Amino acid sequence: MLETDLDLLIAAAKESGRIATGFHGSTYETWDKEDGAGPVTAADLAVNRMLEVELREARPDYGWLSEESAPQEDRQHAERVFIVDPIDGTRSFIEGSDTWAHSIAIADRGDVVAGVVYLPKRDLMFTAAKGKGAFLNGTPIAPSTRDTLTGANILATRPSFEPRHWKRVPDVTRNHRPSLAYRLALVAQGKFDAMLTLRATWEWDIAAGVLLLEEAGAMASDKHGQRLRFNNPDPRLPGMVGSNHALHAQILDALAA
Repeated sequence: MLETDLDLLIAAAKESGRIATGFHGSTYETWDKEDGAGPVTAADLAVNRMLEVELREARPDYGWLSEESAPQEDRQHAERVFIVDPIDGTRSFIEGSDTWAHSIAIADRGDVVAGVVYLPKRDLMFTAAKGKGAFLNGTPIAPSTRDTLTGANILATRPSFEPRHWKRVPDVTRNHRPSLAYRLALVAQGKFDAMLTLRATWEWDIAAGVLLLEEAGAMASDKHGQRLRFNNPDPRLPGMVGSNHALHAQILDALAA
């Protein structure tokens, strides 16, 4: 029997974890990307090589978009496309922390239909398929029910709360986690009330997490409130906001135009 797209992603995520943890705690090559795009390691590239071979062999008609692969313009002509961050939270990985993730998704004509966020060192496997709900290690998850922005626990970087971004800076508790994919998963799980990032955001950082949010019953949009679409010619999106329905509207209302 042909495995489902989600089954394929889960198996790929597990193998990614096996490869990455083999590097973790050892000596391996690291370097900085051009234009200040952040660090990359031999582990990122090893995971990426495996994923590109295994996933494209399983679904040869799907396009490919990955942080660690050269641009492939033919993805624009594919109905479905893999969107991959081999290791999300590379700085955390280099530091020896356990808080880094594999983020793997499939988008169908702009909408994410399957996604996995896997943290192998924490034994956390977040999964979602369109119309099927969101899960953590096989157990359904749901967002928080908080309906007041004041006092909410929000995952965001410090610059996101600079006054220039807001009509009024909300009185919230700011939290941080190194992996953007993990932040999205934590909001889908209800561990935090919301997350936001207000700078240009790469599709591979958020594709899987956006589906987790939506399938858990939360909302996701760009920072202007517009629907998020994937597999764009330029794979950068104008920031994003993710939370339950009540807080989503309040955050957008408080943000500067």
